[in-house]
Amino acid sequence: MTDSVLKESPLKAVQVEALVVMKIIKHCSQTFPTTATGSIVGMDVNGTLQVTNSFPFPTVEIPSTDSHHDSNAASNLAAAAPRAKANTVYQSDMIKYLREVNVDANNVGWYTSASMGNFVNANMIENQYFYQKELNERTVAIVHDVSRSSQGSLSLRAFRLSPSFMAAYKEGKFTTESLQKSNLSYKDILVELPLTIHNSHLLTSFLHQLPSKPASQELDFPSNLAALSNDPNTPQPPLYPNLDSLDLSIDPFLEKTCDLLLDSIETHYTELNNHQYYQRQLGREQTKITAWQQKRKTENAARVAAKQTPLPEDEWTRLFKLPQEPSRLEGLLNSRQVEQYARQVDGFTASVSGKMFAVKSNLLPGEMQQ
Repeated sequence: MTDSVLKESPLKAVQVEALVVMKIIKHCSQTFPTTATGSIVGMDVNGTLQVTNSFPFPTVEIPSTDSHHDSNAASNLAAAAPRAKANTVYQSDMIKYLREVNVDANNVGWYTSASMGNFVNANMIENQYFYQKELNERTVAIVHDVSRSSQGSLSLRAFRLSPSFMAAYKEGKFTTESLQKSNLSYKDILVELPLTIHNSHLLTSFLHQLPSKPASQELDFPSNLAALSNDPNTPQPPLYPNLDSLDLSIDPFLEKTCDLLLDSIETHYTELNNHQYYQRQLGREQTKITAWQQKRKTENAARVAAKQTPLPEDEWTRLFKLPQEPSRLEGLLNSRQVEQYARQVDGFTASVSGKMFAVKSNLLPGEMQQ
């Protein structure tokens, strides 16, 4: 009864322990720019997925031939590691060892690294589909953006595949007709869950008691209780003005994100041209089939008038071969990636636009006189 209730209740949020966050950041930073992947374990408590531990997948050594080729091959192998048969056995063994030392040993998903928000690809979809279908339906994929986090803003997000996309991916048909029937769009591929970082009470107390700077000499005991509240070693909130917020320089990551956005748009147009080429081929073949059918009908009418046996009219299936429609999956994933880049550009330009609007009168000479 309890298991059925858990399966029916959807996942609402993801809670990650601070130690797990540090382990993921360390692993992703050490392997950057190569993709880093690993497994996460924990438990599901009332719709909240609590991630309490993690471990990386073993890396595969590649013979050195070309540096650029080696980096791409290593990234591809690491990106496909979560669904590899050897890593599945390794993951099962690790979870068995964790269970022996009385640690949460329920597989709740996997994590991967990303650069500049570039994570919506076929490898991620296949990995998450493998986890939700084969291992545990209530699993998530945690994405850590190393490039964004290096600027001082931690980027850690949790995703799941939507039920409608899971059904379409299981069927394996991403044609125009199937997408119209299922009403599936690029917005229905991933479902993002709110992610929070959890600290134990002991760790929270320790963080609050950390001094701003260790004392260079022995400290005197406080004379009264009031001296405790005025301890100079207690960190104070930064009330001084922050001049960095007045910097008008554009974030260099904004330029890189715009370049990636343009590349994704070019890929989108390439996919569009491929589909239009398929439609032209299909139209030409259908015109030939129609002309052949009209000719066969005329021949059969003449044979019937001459009291002869009519020829079969379904021979066109053997004589003509209709082109196969290309899969629209790549187009859907690319559209979702374009949306991701657009959101990043919007986030980058929000602060810059406000600064430019504030100093518009100084930038435009005619504004001061008006």
